[in-house]
Amino acid sequence: MKHNMQLLQELAAKNGPLCVGLDTDPSYIPQSVMKAYNSPAEAVLAYNKEIISRIKSANSACCCKVQIAYYEAMGIEGMKVYAQTVKAVKDAGLICISDIKRGDIAATAGAYAKAHFSGDFESDIITINPYMGFDTLKPFTEYCEKGKGLFVLLRTSNPGMIDIEQQELKSGGRVLDRVGSELERISKECDSIFSGQPCSPVGAVVGCTEESDATLLRNTYPDIFFLIPGYGAQGGAARIAATLLLKAGGTVNSSRGILCAWKKSETCLQKDKEGTLTMDDLGDAAGQAAIASKTDLLNAKNELAQ
Repeated sequence: MKHNMQLLQELAAKNGPLCVGLDTDPSYIPQSVMKAYNSPAEAVLAYNKEIISRIKSANSACCCKVQIAYYEAMGIEGMKVYAQTVKAVKDAGLICISDIKRGDIAATAGAYAKAHFSGDFESDIITINPYMGFDTLKPFTEYCEKGKGLFVLLRTSNPGMIDIEQQELKSGGRVLDRVGSELERISKECDSIFSGQPCSPVGAVVGCTEESDATLLRNTYPDIFFLIPGYGAQGGAARIAATLLLKAGGTVNSSRGILCAWKKSETCLQKDKEGTLTMDDLGDAAGQAAIASKTDLLNAKNELAQ
């Protein structure tokens, strides 16, 4: 049996490394389009489905990352849209990464794991936060035996990561290095369940906002598949992301760069002024942005390989 991280690795090799972030805030949808729907949540679902359809037909992405916070903010209807979005991604033959960043004591972690690896919100891979202690990871890793995947936060892309992740330990190294050591141990432990597969079901979140760290972390963890945030709107360059794509590889997330692509389209802006802009137009702009991002990343990766 192949686990979901291996399936993602294979899709990244086939479709390119782009991960489309469906962190779909209703504010990203212009009012001229929003007014055609009964609620913001309904409009978000329609937009998500348009984007999923475009990236499926163009083979421009290997997965989608659905950030749960944007759906929680819309209440019960939003959570229904979250569940429908996760299902739509999987139905399209793409891997769904649920960006939930959970991390809590054992019993609570077990409930989180059950909630997102079964039932209404079942996903392929989830993000988890190890900074409350490594014992919080075990309830999640137990699902790896069933083929589920985990991306453990290692080096995030936000400026505040220096407050904890970059702090030096008395025993030597940084906090994130200690997390990395545990991540390697867990990764190898889970990997032993699926002997002979090219990557572990446990991967790492590694931001692409600093080139020196990208090179160091890729060389330190050559066999771990990465989820790479920070590309595009957060300032991460394609060449930094490409460094992280070497060896075991990874998937590079772009959210606002795709969700808000219509704002850079003269055609869409003109139609918005005229009141003729449609959800189909937004989907076209997002689809074109996904293709452009895929090309950008692959070109950067090819340059490194030369």
